[in-house]
Amino acid sequence: MLVQFPFDNELIACIRKVQGATFSASYKSWHVPNSSETMDDLKRVFAGVALIEVPGVQTGHTSDEKNDVLSGEQKMEDRPGNSLIDESQESIVLTQIMKFTRWMEQKRYSASTIKTYTDALRVFFRFHRGTAVEKISNQDVVRFNNEYILENHYSVTYQSQVINSIKLFYRRIQEKELNIEKIDRPRRQHKLPNVLSKEEVSAILKAPKNIKHQAMLSLIYSCGLRRSEMLKLKPSDVDSRRNLLIIRNSKGFKDRVAPLSDKTIAMLRSYYKVYKPKVWLFEGQYAGEPYSEQSLQNVFKHALKAARIVKPATLHWLRHSYATHLLENGTDLRYIQEILGHKSSRTTEIYTHVTNKSLQKITSPFDLLDI
Repeated sequence: MLVQFPFDNELIACIRKVQGATFSASYKSWHVPNSSETMDDLKRVFAGVALIEVPGVQTGHTSDEKNDVLSGEQKMEDRPGNSLIDESQESIVLTQIMKFTRWMEQKRYSASTIKTYTDALRVFFRFHRGTAVEKISNQDVVRFNNEYILENHYSVTYQSQVINSIKLFYRRIQEKELNIEKIDRPRRQHKLPNVLSKEEVSAILKAPKNIKHQAMLSLIYSCGLRRSEMLKLKPSDVDSRRNLLIIRNSKGFKDRVAPLSDKTIAMLRSYYKVYKPKVWLFEGQYAGEPYSEQSLQNVFKHALKAARIVKPATLHWLRHSYATHLLENGTDLRYIQEILGHKSSRTTEIYTHVTNKSLQKITSPFDLLDI
């Protein structure tokens, strides 16, 4: 039996407890022996953690219904005309999604985009269970938007991702145009980037005792890197003679360079002498293996704790902070755009709303009152 669920460490830990569970790299899913004993095992290990749904059979759901193991969606009440899809329909849907995945891989979509789009499609087709893929219409997309996304109060970002994935799937795989433009998209949110103060950044970068951990976090901040860009760096990308870091094949398949300070180069040299990486600038537990995203997240999490910063900061906050601090130091916005690799200057301009250099010069009228 194929067992599918979105990436979640807790769910992975549960499935590992099932006897005979094996991960399939080709289907990017787990499979287990098809037996009543295995089903009892699944119920036991996922009790209180996930809802188990089997095509053709609805097993009892748990108290909190945190996850739907097979479909990767939260529990929905059965609706008229939406009976559980049979195994043949499930196979057709899975084949179509795998075809879409291969197309995106050939087009060199990023791994995160592929995962986001395929996960969204699984949820969409599970909602329309019983309806053939080729029979889906604009009205079905509207109903999914109203009855699933809006009713469950999912984010604006998720809503846009689902619409984009559906539109791309039908245009490229089904060769059918859904008139997505008729579907009301959410109003674009204008959120300000989260920024740490220079003192907070300094505390975070000083926190790690391991030179490797310190070098990774310092490089992200000192060059305004995305997490994926830092993990894909190779030793040859560090041009110490010209004080440049070469960032290859970043977002949008673009190469760019970022200035490297003497202080950063000195730290990288100290790190290199100790670890001597062979393939990647920062390698994992084994030589030639890239450092994992999860391990990097843990490094940052421990640094936050050691620095006693209680803000819900993420690694991307370091990139936002770098851009904001550059702007406060008087760096031209056009240079910041090039360093960060932004396609549009409008993306970079958002940092002008969080810099405090000009705001601090403003005198509040409250201070002028005689009270």
